[in-house]
Amino acid sequence: MSAITKSIACTLFTAVASSAMGQRADDRPNIILFMVDDMGWQDTSVPFAGQPTDNNRKYLTPNMERLARSGMKFTQAYASAISSPSRCSMLTGANAARHGVTNWTLHRDTPQDGASDSLAIPSWNYNGISRVPGINNTFVGPSFVQELKDNGYHTVHVGKAHFGAFDTPGEDPHHWGFEVNIAGGAAGGLATYLSERNFGHDSEGRKLAANAIVGLEKYWGTGTFATEALTREAIGALDKAKRYNQPWFLYMSHYAVHIPIDRDMRFFDKHIARGLSPKEAAYASLVEGMDKSLGDLLDWLDNNGEADNTIVIFMSDNGGLAASSQWRDGELHTQNAPLRSGKGSLLEGGIREPMIVRWPGRTVPGSSCDRYVMIEDFYPTITEMAGIDPRLSDHYGHSIDGRSFVPLIDGSGDPSADRALIWNYPHVWGLQGPGIDFSCAIRKNSWKLIYSYATGQKQLFDIDNDMGERHNRAAELPELVKSLSAELGDSLRKAGAMRPTVKATGRPCPWPDEV
Repeated sequence: MSAITKSIACTLFTAVASSAMGQRADDRPNIILFMVDDMGWQDTSVPFAGQPTDNNRKYLTPNMERLARSGMKFTQAYASAISSPSRCSMLTGANAARHGVTNWTLHRDTPQDGASDSLAIPSWNYNGISRVPGINNTFVGPSFVQELKDNGYHTVHVGKAHFGAFDTPGEDPHHWGFEVNIAGGAAGGLATYLSERNFGHDSEGRKLAANAIVGLEKYWGTGTFATEALTREAIGALDKAKRYNQPWFLYMSHYAVHIPIDRDMRFFDKHIARGLSPKEAAYASLVEGMDKSLGDLLDWLDNNGEADNTIVIFMSDNGGLAASSQWRDGELHTQNAPLRSGKGSLLEGGIREPMIVRWPGRTVPGSSCDRYVMIEDFYPTITEMAGIDPRLSDHYGHSIDGRSFVPLIDGSGDPSADRALIWNYPHVWGLQGPGIDFSCAIRKNSWKLIYSYATGQKQLFDIDNDMGERHNRAAELPELVKSLSAELGDSLRKAGAMRPTVKATGRPCPWPDEV
């Protein structure tokens, strides 16, 4: 027998023996991406602002604390200000200015836009993203999940998807490379968390709303809160994945803590007893239910011997729905202080998210990283974590805007140094004030510039020293404003970004470097 034949025989024997003993021949890490919906930077007992704040003390998230103790906390993690743009960037690696899904999606060919008397909203990609052409107003792009699947990972989706509108290919997580899909579709929210209401269906099984959760029928009428039902389904999927003897990826994408603020009665009374108002207690119960889900998954890893070979990434898709005097009465339930504003705003409260990464053997337990990262960075980061050579990565002919943050984990580099982060929101959200409707922004090093398409106003903030964005420095630093405006305008044009049009003239609003 030749040396080469002996080597092949030895490899095959080792693989078969490992399988027979219940050990994986492929020792690449499992990966859990735990995504929360509309969770603000301060909706946790984990302090991301240095010292604990009053908001931190309002919430009980012991499992987030547990994850932070065993991993790395990212204190400047960014996403888009709205759910669909963030999730589309996460999946494709493209910045929202490039993929053009700049607002939330739902029904096919139906933009979900507020109205403006003076500006016309551009024809954005309101049908979402897809991996194949054929649908108008759709961005065709790659999928890191498909790359994982093509490279030997078993891929599982649980919960909210929100990648494409109803009746488009992108609405179905299977389209993106997920082998298992539980309860994910076009809807970006949920009708109710309550199984007593059949998660939004009538007694005959008909949807009472477009955002009724599908796929959880066995829990109807059982008193099982939606967050708990999704967690049980995820654990069942992991039990099966473990038997496959291959590395797996779980996208645990909760509908929590999105409205409606239904009471999770497992925790509600506790928070009333702590002195919170009924509305505050209801929201705190949603947060704690989400945290219990995280703890259940961490427990599963411990109990199944998978903790040391599983990467866990925790993230939210946009800022919390925070207070503003102009917002609809009765829906406010959180604060992002010391950050300003919240969901729908390019101020920090709308785009800065709680993020924690645990990579056993790579992240330093209890560590913290103060360098900035962006939601599109998940594509190159997760594929690198999975051992996929970026030179062989299949991007389907599309560029990837994200940068791997693995160097921030192992200390080998700083991909945020001199990097420009870009946001574009040419829409009406509903709040009033700069940095909300019809705006775009750039963050580079410590400085952040927000430009209003509607007014031409520019705001400049030193984020490292003024995270609350209380001091507009634009008037005193005109050359810096000019430089950042030029880079923002150039980046938007190169990405093919869309901008609103002035109704009175029919002309597009100026780019930031044209004002």
